[in-house]
Amino acid sequence: MRKWEDRMRKVEQLAQSFQQNPLAASYKPRLWPCQPSSVWKLFPRQSLAFSFAQSCKEAVHVFALEKENTPLGKRIYLITSYSELWHYYRTYRQSLMHCYEVIPEGAVCKLYFDLEFHKPSNKGADGKTMVSSLIQYVCDKLMDVYGIECSTKNVLNLDSSTEEKFSRHLIFNLQNAAFKDNIHVGGFIHAVLQPVLSTPKSGSCLNVGMNSVAENSETRSHAVPEEKPGKAHEMAKSPQTKRRKQEEKDLTFLQVKNKDGQDCLFVDLGVYTKNRNFRLYKSSKAGKNAAFTVADDNTFIAKPVKGVSAEESVFLASLVCNLSFTGQKILTWDVPETKEFKTQRPHCPKGSVTNPESLSGCESSPHQEVDNFVLTLVKKDGVHGSIRRWNYFAAEQLLVYDIAKYRWCENVGRFHKSNNIMIVVDLKEEMWYQKCHDPECKNFRSSSYPLPQEICISYIMTLDEEDQAYLMDEAGNIEPSQAPSQAPRSTACLEEEAADEWGDGQDDRDYLESLEEFEQTSGDISDQLLLRCLVDFESQ
Repeated sequence: MRKWEDRMRKVEQLAQSFQQNPLAASYKPRLWPCQPSSVWKLFPRQSLAFSFAQSCKEAVHVFALEKENTPLGKRIYLITSYSELWHYYRTYRQSLMHCYEVIPEGAVCKLYFDLEFHKPSNKGADGKTMVSSLIQYVCDKLMDVYGIECSTKNVLNLDSSTEEKFSRHLIFNLQNAAFKDNIHVGGFIHAVLQPVLSTPKSGSCLNVGMNSVAENSETRSHAVPEEKPGKAHEMAKSPQTKRRKQEEKDLTFLQVKNKDGQDCLFVDLGVYTKNRNFRLYKSSKAGKNAAFTVADDNTFIAKPVKGVSAEESVFLASLVCNLSFTGQKILTWDVPETKEFKTQRPHCPKGSVTNPESLSGCESSPHQEVDNFVLTLVKKDGVHGSIRRWNYFAAEQLLVYDIAKYRWCENVGRFHKSNNIMIVVDLKEEMWYQKCHDPECKNFRSSSYPLPQEICISYIMTLDEEDQAYLMDEAGNIEPSQAPSQAPRSTACLEEEAADEWGDGQDDRDYLESLEEFEQTSGDISDQLLLRCLVDFESQ
């Protein structure tokens, strides 16, 4: 009996140990729509996070987390879905209070602004009026350049101002339109703010703007007027020059002063780079308490969705890349090669498709092997199509290719006379299908076909120790999953340790032999007898 007590005590100790240090994450079923999906992974590096996100079948996204009392700038990267993040975002405020959306390189996104100025250095500045004037000006430019109607009711206005700093985020939720990526957003903003950027100021820290060419999804082009040397009086009288001079005057409110008294811009032009981390609604910076909330002068109201609370609707509207593919206009702004912006413009990676007959222009998508596969689909009856442009919808992991010089449509079973087609690649489901620009085929979607196995990202990833550097426990605490200096142990050591935990091996063998002998002579042990023995043991 003494040995059995020792064995039971060791079993209890092992059970407690496994509960504290599980071999794998606990299983969380998805009871749609009551519960979110079960993907929740933490990574020490952004590249590892993106690799895992691309391998998931679920619609997951990359977020960055800052922890208190860690080196400045050090972040942990979280992979989860929008719904699951919101599910825990409300619960674990301490662990998730410094959270950022990572805007993937090349992903279709909303127009957004980061606005701020130092209040003591700008005592006469009226932040609310400045925000209202900027929104109106940008809405006017969206109409002039793209024909897109917009008002303050389309702009989510978030505020995280303090006594020292005025701080806002603006996220434009346009109707049936979005930008190709945040590099194109930056190009558009640089161009429309050109009048104030080019205004010379002594001791200024304003970035120099640029002249750019805009192109929307219907291939219309609009050039920013560029003044050329000529007769001074003719330039002064031209309507374009007069309009620019008026805009310079109208945009002077954007010029503010920083802590050092230098002239700077109300608009932060540094937030339009690849894989940019953009702070979330209800989050603050590490070491700060000013979280983004809905501004009191906000007029945007998110469309109600069944099963989604009003607060969650604001959260979803605040996400820059929360866009589904609906055939909307994709707005672009081509950035010329200049010294200032050459690091922001996507270039042709080595080995990418650069033949103008196959991929229009120099830029390839983030998945070059998929580009090459799509080109094999647009060949028929001696007609060789090309990729005119691609757009990546991160929310659904869709690559949408606009095809040129090839109009064969599965819906009509022939080539269209004028309208081109689209090839849509679903990276999550590893399938592709065809859609059409022709009005007769507006709602048509072809059958889905599997992608070749060699270009699919495997759903199951082998994660090494470094990948699993962080875990979040039941209480929402994010801690290292294991000591970094822990050395791997040999199989022999593990077996020896296991034997020590469970007791003497010879004793176990003797017990098994006795049990087999009893069963052979007395038959099977009844359940009632086992229960009686267990009750007797626990009562002692």
